[in-house]
Amino acid sequence: MGELIGYVRVSKADGSQVVDLQTDAMLAAGVRKDMVYEDRASGSRDDRPGLDHCLKALRAGDTLVLWKLDRLGRDLRHLVNTVDDLATRSIGLRVLTGHGAIDTTTAQGRLMFGIFATLAEFERTLIRERTIAGLASARARGRVGGRKAVMTPAKVRLAESAMGHPETNVAALCKELGVSRQTLYRHVAPDGSLRPDGCRIVGAGRGTGASGDRRIEALS
Repeated sequence: MGELIGYVRVSKADGSQVVDLQTDAMLAAGVRKDMVYEDRASGSRDDRPGLDHCLKALRAGDTLVLWKLDRLGRDLRHLVNTVDDLATRSIGLRVLTGHGAIDTTTAQGRLMFGIFATLAEFERTLIRERTIAGLASARARGRVGGRKAVMTPAKVRLAESAMGHPETNVAALCKELGVSRQTLYRHVAPDGSLRPDGCRIVGAGRGTGASGDRRIEALS
């Protein structure tokens, strides 16, 4: 039987938030104290060294233990991709609290996460369709020509989704978005991951006071 390895996170690094509640839940679930990794950073950030070390420490047969589902992913797509990667490595996921705890080492838990994966694909499709419709509408009103093209949160999300597929034609995507290849790659990497400029735009698009984890929070 593999190890139980925990990951905890609070959004602020100034000491105003503590991980005690999450850590206590980990210990109660059987995770050893020296097997709990932590971060003090927003979930929307790419640079989370605690999570990186945690994922590297996991081996086949181990189980990643979370206090709530929103502690892990930047958004629903990142969450699903991360858990898919864990499953490929024969690593389980156990979520201790939230609206329905999850344990992917059980048939019921795998079914529940399959629903999340379906929702993530549905979300990507909606973003793609709305962005394409919005760009077509802007072109019809003559708002694209002669104006400096900029990346919006919707464009970044479409680019993030499209660049993750090897069959994507980058030139066609740039034309659809109305941006140069240089602008595209400044925001989204060739593998579909967000770069710092893209993260800033997506974060700003969530609105003042909105939590970057809100969509996941509603599911956990």
